Amino acid sequence: MSGKPRLTYLNGRGRMEPIRWLLAAAGVEFEEVYLETKEQYDKLIKDGFLLFQQVPLVEIDGLKMVQTRAIMSYIAGKYNLYGKDLKERALIDMYVEGISDLMQMILMFPFSPPDAKEKNLESIKERATNRYFPVFEKVLKQHGQDFLVGNKFSWADVQLMEAILAVEEKVPDVLSGFPQLQVFKTKMSNMPTIKKFLQPGSPRKPPPDAHYVETVLKVFKK
Repeated sequence: MSGKPRLTYLNGRGRMEPIRWLLAAAGVEFEEVYLETKEQYDKLIKDGFLLFQQVPLVEIDGLKMVQTRAIMSYIAGKYNLYGKDLKERALIDMYVEGISDLMQMILMFPFSPPDAKEKNLESIKERATNRYFPVFEKVLKQHGQDFLVGNKFSWADVQLMEAILAVEEKVPDVLSGFPQLQVFKTKMSNMPTIKKFLQPGSPRKPPPDAHYVETVLKVFKK
């Protein structure tokens, strides 16, 4: 082992992408192992690597961690991206949970039947503009600070930046009514670690295509 965290998942976004984002934002280099066959996945289960028979799997500090939320809490805590006290942590958790609900819709979108795609896209746009983004617009406006919690860069900022870019891929003008979020996006884009992650050739994955969907269905088929 090189000492770098080792990430095991498919070669695509899925549930691993927010973990990649968080590690990259913390300036942590990592290695990746890509699952391409059901046999690889079954072997991980058989060898006892997957506590609940699910990936993502992240090997870090001698731990074999599963469950996205637990992995990200650990990374955020380890790299000082989880607030200064319990109250700040509670706010970060609330914001992260909300953004995760929106990201779940985006995560499932590539698997929509063709006749449901337009309706699901409309749902993403509606939820982003009416339920989720107004919350963060209001938070940033009320406290007038650069970051969501405690005027300090945190896991919540990383998660929000990922969500903004993911929604913009589908609804390019989604931020048109959110001036605070436009400023936030610009500031985040210029943070050195995030700027690096947004460059071509970084570990950031492209939007899921038909090949990725096919691989997911093949690896995880019952």
